[in-house]
Amino acid sequence: MKEILSLNIFKEELKTTENIWLLLFKKGSEQSDCAFENYKKADNIAGSRILYYADVNKVKDIHPEYGITSAPTLLNFEKGAVKNIIKGCHTIEQFNAIFESATVTSGAENEKPRKSVTIYTTPTCSWCTVVKRHLQENGIQYREVNVAADQKAAEAMMKRSGQQGVPQTEINGQMVVGFDKMRINSLLGIN
Repeated sequence: MKEILSLNIFKEELKTTENIWLLLFKKGSEQSDCAFENYKKADNIAGSRILYYADVNKVKDIHPEYGITSAPTLLNFEKGAVKNIIKGCHTIEQFNAIFESATVTSGAENEKPRKSVTIYTTPTCSWCTVVKRHLQENGIQYREVNVAADQKAAEAMMKRSGQQGVPQTEINGQMVVGFDKMRINSLLGIN
């Protein structure tokens, strides 16, 4: 595991390493400390993967570069571009499943077209966590938007669905309000 101390150093790593995992965390925050400890333990069994981390208390230029507004956040880069963003604290097993899922996905020959998935959340929403976990368990990549911190996104979400509550999941332009597992599975082709 390797600590990243600046955006410039990280960009150099991106040039020389094809697949990078970077955990952005805030030391001293319960969620971030949980994520960091489990990420560190997952590194022991990560095999040939090189895992990176950066404490946003020390490194102030990475998270704005990639539009990250909350910690902990795990970013996966492939060939220098962000491939996946995963937020929150995860168990060691979940981290390993995330790593394995990415390896399987990138090695797939007959890859199905990816669906565009956006989850609108707030930090205190427990059902938001349920939706995110369901997507992660099924290897679905998504973008998370915290509507408590982004008023424009909250207004856009309301315009699309006519609803204020979260979670709301947008799948290829279709809005799903709440955790409607059957509808989410249907839209994503999950059996």
